[in-house]
Amino acid sequence: MNASAPAAGLHLEQLLPGFADPVHHAQQAFRCLLDAMSRPGSLQSLPFELSAPAGLQPALTALLLALADRDTPLWLLPDLRSGAAGEHLRFHAGCPLVAEMGEAQFLMLQNLDALPTLDALRLGDAAYPDRSATLFIEVPALETGSGSLRLRGPGIQGETRIEVAGWSEISQAFVQDNRRRFPLGVDLVLCAGRQLLALPRTTLIDWEL
Repeated sequence: MNASAPAAGLHLEQLLPGFADPVHHAQQAFRCLLDAMSRPGSLQSLPFELSAPAGLQPALTALLLALADRDTPLWLLPDLRSGAAGEHLRFHAGCPLVAEMGEAQFLMLQNLDALPTLDALRLGDAAYPDRSATLFIEVPALETGSGSLRLRGPGIQGETRIEVAGWSEISQAFVQDNRRRFPLGVDLVLCAGRQLLALPRTTLIDWEL
């Protein structure tokens, strides 16, 4: 988390603040992500308030501010990259914003239907499968304990069920293709407002309509 100079033409007074307590809030956001990744399908809530720029939700903004830095290329949609969201992340995190998905370690998508083909992303390689991308995806709502998605795998006792607003054939085809490529592939983090849950590549996802 490193502050950079604002983009040309941007006035400092137009920028929203980052973390009110940079050290502790970054640690809390990172802990939320660790808990979500270690217990796939568990719903985590951001324990503090955070102003998010247009186009980003609070949980997603907090995760990117906590994780992104000069060494983590980030992909945003072009209108977000050139707008307030891109300026906010550039200034507060200092991360490079890239135009090509395949160059990004982190990608932010505004909905599940925007999922790209896996071949457009960093998937890692046989020697370093961890050198892959993480996708942060905004969704309208998340529910746990019941729902049409059945999750199994590491970090889950037996199975758990969740409901993800906006899940579709596109989403299911993506996660199935992702699973087939294991141990390569990408990890998904779904964000709704101040809530988030993770679907790492190790998780088996069945969609039961």
